[in-house]
Amino acid sequence: MASTMAAASRARSLQQYRARGNGSPLGGSHAPRAAQKAKASRVGARRTHQVALASSPRSDGSTTPRPNVKVEATGRSGTPAVVNAAAAAPAEWKGANLKTLGLAVAVGVGLFFCPHPAGITTQAWHLLAVFVATIIGIITAPLPLGAVAMIGLCAAMMTKTLTFAQAFAAFSNQIPWLIAIAFFLAKGFIKTGLGTRIAYYVVSLFGSTTLGLTYSLVFSEALLAPAIPSLAARAGGIFLPLAKALCVACGSDPENGTEKKMGAYLMKTFFQGTCISSSMFITAMAANPLSVNLAAAAIGETISWTQWAVAASVPGLFCLITVPLILYIIYPPEVKDSPEAPKKAKEELAKLGPMGRDEKIMAVSLLSTVAMWVFGASYGINAVAAALSGLTILLVTGVISWKECLNENGAWNTFTWFAALISMAGCLNKFGLIPWFSQQVVSVVGGWGLAWQPAFVIIVLLYYYSHYLFASGAAHIGAMYTAFLSVAVACGSPPLMSALCLGMLSNIMGCFTTYGIGSAPPIFGTGYVKLDKWYTLGGILSVYYLFVWLGIGGAWWKVLGLW
Repeated sequence: MASTMAAASRARSLQQYRARGNGSPLGGSHAPRAAQKAKASRVGARRTHQVALASSPRSDGSTTPRPNVKVEATGRSGTPAVVNAAAAAPAEWKGANLKTLGLAVAVGVGLFFCPHPAGITTQAWHLLAVFVATIIGIITAPLPLGAVAMIGLCAAMMTKTLTFAQAFAAFSNQIPWLIAIAFFLAKGFIKTGLGTRIAYYVVSLFGSTTLGLTYSLVFSEALLAPAIPSLAARAGGIFLPLAKALCVACGSDPENGTEKKMGAYLMKTFFQGTCISSSMFITAMAANPLSVNLAAAAIGETISWTQWAVAASVPGLFCLITVPLILYIIYPPEVKDSPEAPKKAKEELAKLGPMGRDEKIMAVSLLSTVAMWVFGASYGINAVAAALSGLTILLVTGVISWKECLNENGAWNTFTWFAALISMAGCLNKFGLIPWFSQQVVSVVGGWGLAWQPAFVIIVLLYYYSHYLFASGAAHIGAMYTAFLSVAVACGSPPLMSALCLGMLSNIMGCFTTYGIGSAPPIFGTGYVKLDKWYTLGGILSVYYLFVWLGIGGAWWKVLGLW
């Protein structure tokens, strides 16, 4: 009976449901379907709203999906509410690396308050503390290098160690400006396609191996070295755009994360080649004539162009040949062989067709700039004026715009930190710290009573590695060359050999920092070589160069009768 009643009840309920579905006043003929559609619409809207929020444009214009963002319906009305799952998590720190910044500050503060040796002024000692802290910051990079340099200048002025005029004195120095303008010329070189055209041509000749490409670049730069005394102009203005175009043409670009494919190796080797080539000729680096003049005053003998070139030929050529091989082993490119590259390069050259208007203008601009770098000194035209004339042609003709120059972040960053270091290093010399250091070396080494050979090695080591204190080869030579040459001669070293060796090493010693020689900042600024690798490889090669110059070079100088 109970089961019969339950069945009858279910039957009545079914009839009522069907009646509502067939036009009963309770629901209407489409009420159930409408209700389902409304519910589905609300769910779909909620999901659509969630997707739209999750992939909505960011402040930088991208539509990268936003992680941990979801939308929930809250309240009886189902109003959507945005819930950020990451809101509860602590915000990501966007500032400096506090650990490495703290290290630099700690060292600087420790030196600042440490008692200074007799013979050094308090101002010089305080500036040394700021300078050392800045160098540590540049090496550890808690912030971009330009920011580190600005903090260093801020510390120098806040402690009243430097005035504004002293802190920013080097911002009117021609070398930082020459480096920045070189970046702008490189922009036009690549933008117009002229760099790509030349790069494809070089690849078509030497591109079957990365090593072959690198050798062609290194020796091309060395061949022009005697004719262009500005290393920053030669390396940054002429060959750096070509080197970058070669890397990009071969698919190696730090912007795409492919710098290790071949560009890192090529750029590092190219930089080392500029240090070697600038040491081989008096006219290959602007500060070399300063060494000659100081040597003439110190030893009473004038070094001729031929004497310098012959003395440097054997150790210089040996390094130009071996250094690419050494880096090929300890810092190898990911792509070593590309047998199809020459053929592909010729095909790409054919696709490029004849030179366009902008390429021709860029070629005229570059050739006129190089001509003024080579011959301009005879007419009183300095390197910066020559570079600006080339840039003027590009700006006036619209090949590049001033907005593009402003957007060259690498140029302005390099300009900032390099000029800041030159300012501080120059004041270290002006405040008497460098002359004091030179005098201490002279008195200590001279008092040991060593034979001239070991005494000369010690003098070379101190002169060579003290370059960490300098952001300019000319400043180093002007501050320390005469003092170290004098003590070497006083210890019995052959005068002419000592003068030549110290003069050549005044270029080589720029090999291990990002600021020690004019070619370092623009090449490092391309981003192909990381900071730690730059210093590690530079340190290794700095030792190798000493063995070559004092060993093979010393034997060659013996053959020449210099000692």
